Amino acid sequence: MPCRNLFAALPDPGQDEHFETLFATPGLRIERIASHLHASPPGFWYDQPADEWVMLARGSAELEFDDGRRQILTPGDWLVIPAGCRHRVAATGPDTVWLAIHTAG
Repeated sequence: MPCRNLFAALPDPGQDEHFETLFATPGLRIERIASHLHASPPGFWYDQPADEWVMLARGSAELEFDDGRRQILTPGDWLVIPAGCRHRVAATGPDTVWLAIHTAG
C-alpha cells in the first residue's frame, strides 16, 4: 500500500474549493478539502444528514453557524459538526487545507 501525503499534489487555486475523497467505506468517508480565499456563497448553508469531524490542517478559516456563532480555526483546530447543524464557510486564507471525516446518516 502506498504512502501518501496530505499536502502533496494540491490543485492550483481555482474559483471553487476542491474536494477529494482519500478513503471511503460504508459508513465513513475521509476527504481533503483545498481552499484558497474561498467562502460559501451568500445565503448558502451546509445542512448535512450525518455528523462531520473537521480539522484545519493548514491555513486559516472561519465557520459560521445559523445561530449566529462564528468559529475561527487555526492549524490543528478540529470540531465535530453534528448532523443537521446548519453551517457555512465564512472565509478561508490562501492555501488552506482541511481534513474532514463524514459518518453515515
